[in-house]
Amino acid sequence: MDTKLEYLSQQIIEFYDKISSWEQEVVRESGLTPTQMHAIEIIGHAGELRMKELAEQMGLTTGTITVMVDGLEKQGTVERKRHEVDRRSILVTLTDKGDELFSEHHKLHMKLTQDLSSSLSTNEVGYLSAILTKMNLQL
Repeated sequence: MDTKLEYLSQQIIEFYDKISSWEQEVVRESGLTPTQMHAIEIIGHAGELRMKELAEQMGLTTGTITVMVDGLEKQGTVERKRHEVDRRSILVTLTDKGDELFSEHHKLHMKLTQDLSSSLSTNEVGYLSAILTKMNLQL
C-alpha cells in the first residue's frame, strides 16, 4: 500500500476525531445532541426549510427528522408552519431560543476556524478552501 496515502488517511482520521470531540464538547453545554445542533445550524443558515429538505441535507429519513423536530419543538427551539403555496409541505424555522443557540454555536465555529487558520498564510487559506471544496463535492 502507498505509504503517503496511508499517512494521509491517518491525518484525516485524526483531524476528524479532533473536530468531532470539539463539537461534542461544545454541544454538550447546550443540552442538545450533536444531531439536533446540526439541524439548528442548517435551519439557521437557511432561515426556513421544508422538512423534506432538512432530511436531505442531513442525510436522514423524513421519519427520523419528524421525531427529531418533535423534540426540538418541545424544547422551544424550532417551530413548524404550513408552506404558503404548497399546503402539503411543512416548513421548520427557528424560534428566538433556537436563533440564540444558532448564533452562539456559529460564533464558536467561527472562532475555531479563526484559530485553525491563524498559522496559515493567505495563500494557504485559499488552497485549503479550494481543497475542502473539492473534497466536499466527492462526498
